[in-house]
This record gives sequence, C-alpha cells and structure tokens, in this order.
Amino acid sequence: MEPVMVNDLLLHGHRQLLVGFSGGLDSTVLLHKLSQLRLTQSISLRAVYIHHGLSQHADEWLMHCQQLCTDLDIPFISRKVQLLGGQGGIEAEARTLRYRVFQELLTPEEALVTAHHQDDQCETFLLALKRGSGPAGLSAMPSSRQLGKYWHLRPLLRFSRQDLEVYAKEHQLSWIDDESNQDDHYDRNFLRLHILPRLSQRWPQFSRSVARSAELCSEQESLLDELLASDLQRCMADDGSIDIAYLARGTEQKRNALLRRWFSYCGSLLPSRQALTLLWQEVVLSRDDACPQLMINRRYVRRYQQRLYLGRVFSALRGTNLPWPIPSTPLVLPDNLGILRLFPTDTQGLHLRVPSSKERVTVRFGQSAHLHLVGRQGGRSLKKIWQEKGIPAWLRESIPLIYFDEELVCAPGVFITQAGLSSEGESYCLAWQEVDPELKPWVNFSSGEKISFE
Repeated sequence: MEPVMVNDLLLHGHRQLLVGFSGGLDSTVLLHKLSQLRLTQSISLRAVYIHHGLSQHADEWLMHCQQLCTDLDIPFISRKVQLLGGQGGIEAEARTLRYRVFQELLTPEEALVTAHHQDDQCETFLLALKRGSGPAGLSAMPSSRQLGKYWHLRPLLRFSRQDLEVYAKEHQLSWIDDESNQDDHYDRNFLRLHILPRLSQRWPQFSRSVARSAELCSEQESLLDELLASDLQRCMADDGSIDIAYLARGTEQKRNALLRRWFSYCGSLLPSRQALTLLWQEVVLSRDDACPQLMINRRYVRRYQQRLYLGRVFSALRGTNLPWPIPSTPLVLPDNLGILRLFPTDTQGLHLRVPSSKERVTVRFGQSAHLHLVGRQGGRSLKKIWQEKGIPAWLRESIPLIYFDEELVCAPGVFITQAGLSSEGESYCLAWQEVDPELKPWVNFSSGEKISFE
C-alpha cells in the first residue's frame, strides 16, 4: 500500500490550526504531515497536549510531545485536567474536558484539528450500532463540523491506521504507546483489540465499507436537514423554544425528526427514541396546570405556555444571600449567572437610588415579597409579578434580587420598586453582564449590556 501524501490532507480552506496532540501514532503523523504542508502552503500551527493524569507516564509523555514540537518548530501548549469519575464513564468525561480546553484555547480564526482516522470511524459506527442509533448516530464523524463558534477538522478520516503506520515508518517517527489502549474494559478498546482484527481478516475492506455506510447515513441526514429546515424555522422562536401545537400537527415520525434537530440546534446530544416518547407523554401531555420537566442527556426539557424549552440544570439558590459591601465593585453571581455592576449616572430615565451609608446592600435569590412597582398602583406579590412578566417558574430563582437592608429595590432587567427609585441627586445605572444565555430572553436589555427599567 502506498504511503499517504501530505497533499492528501483536506483542511476545508482553514489556515490557522490548533492540533490536539497526544503523542500517539495518529496525532504524531498528523502533526508531522501538517508541518510538511507548512513548507508549501501558508498555514500556522499550534499543538496542545491534555494531561489527564491517568497514567504514571503522563509527565514523560508531556516532555516527549514538547520535544517533538520543538524539533518541528511548532508552538506547544499543555493543560492539565482533573477527572472526577462521574456518570458516563472516564472515557466520556475525559473527552468532555478535552473539548472544553480546546474551545478555551482556540482563537477566532483558528480551527481545531484532530487525528481521527478510518479505523476510528469504524469503531464509532459500531458503537452507535450497539446503542441502537438511527442514521444520525450512524453518520459517525464528519471530516468537518462546527464546534460552538469554531470549526473542528478531521483530515485523516480517509486513511486507515495501516496507512499511518506506513507513513510513520517512512519518516522514522517515534510515538507514545498508551498502556490504557490495551485495556479491553473500555468498549472502544474491546472492538479495536478483539473484534475489528477478525472482521478485517475475513473482509479486508471492512473499515472502508463501514466508512462508506457512515457517509451514506450522513447524506440522508443532510437531506432531511434540508427538507425540514423551513419547518424548524416556523416552529422555533427567537428564545430557542419550540411550538408544541406545530409539532402535534405532524406525524410522529416528522415530530421526532424535528425534535432531534431542535436538540442539535440547542447544542445537545441527540435523544433516543425512548426519550422522545417519554418527552411527549410525560412533558407535553401532562395536565395543563403542571410544570413538567424531563432530564435528557443532562439537560432539562420543560413545558411553558405550550412551548418546549431545553435548558441546563440550575443550582438551587433559594435563600442565598450575598453581601455587596462595596456596590461600586463588580459582584460575581453564583452558578455562572453573570456579573452585577453599579455605575453612577446623570442621564434621564428610571434609575436606582444610591443606598444610604447605613443601608446594607445584598443580592438574594428565590425570595417572597409584596411589592409596589414604579408606575403601578397598589401592591403585588413577587410571584404575581413573575407571572405577569411571563418568566418561567424554573428561571425565577436564578434572577438576582437587589436589597437595601430588608427592602427589595429591584430585579435587574425585570422591575424596580418605588422604594428603590431615584428621585433627586445621585443615582445608579445597574448593569448585568455576561448573563446566562437562558435568562437573556427574559430580561430587558438596552444598548450594550446595561439594564434599562421601563
């Protein structure tokens, strides 16, 4: 078999690349091939090694990777991650942490490049088959995909491990052999060590045929994406929710296809058929006065005002009381909810009064109160105000409430009370920055990220 050539790499026009580099055969060949490509094309490279701490040799591997990058004149980065052994297994957790680091390191013009090859594709296909996946799961790994706001490239997917071994020997490359690759406790290793060799012995082109099947499944999914794009646009709102009535008008097959694409649009793993059945029966068809929710792939599906919302798990913040002793300094909110800032202002409009020197400023969550809002006659309960503003019940405890002593003066972007309104003299403009994306549609922003009260 002829060795693969440098020009065979498909980079989809990207020229700034961050290479996920483990030091194994696959990523060593990839890094070397890209370094050779750099001689004839205008590309820039960086390499990152993720230290999982699972092997006693991890420090040695880091030094090996760093030295090879030095030899190839490629900037090298290393990051250490801590595995906690949560649900889903070590493999899934390690992968999640790796890709989190990749996204933290990528620059706006950079694409991530990883060394997945044809045999990896075959393993992924068989694992999806074991799980009972449909065409979307059996599509396995694309050569190019979006990773958040970045691109992820897999330019070696057309090549087998044998191709990579031929290339490595021709160029006298050295690489790391991770002892964990011999542990057949992991499903992928079991396939690699015991199943695929026998299949390839019987049918030498098996991996290539599986890759072709994955491509055909991907084509079918792409066609469905195209055919259902207009339907998905019609039933989705700007806040990412999906219309139950629209879904109910179609067949079960079309409904499930739209829901899968909705999950994908929201950045979630695709749900199983069983999960979609449970979603419809336990969330959509639950009684009208219920607040149903269902956990699917570590995210909640919730029903509100005849729409479905897909969101993260929020921490239970009811009763949390955060002191804000110096309101002129930023206050970081818990649970990645954002940052609060108070700015002095002399502009026209409704603004928060400056607390007196004796008033203690705190930020609280999940409180009960009876309020008198600016521009409204009579008092209302906080629960009633949330309902009038149309804010879903599961988000209410995550909206910060500003207190002066024991007086609730405002909820950023939602309301300001008569007790907190500035009448004369110095006043504050309250800014809520880096707001959680799920909360953004429910709070009223002015230009920039400052909150305006109306």
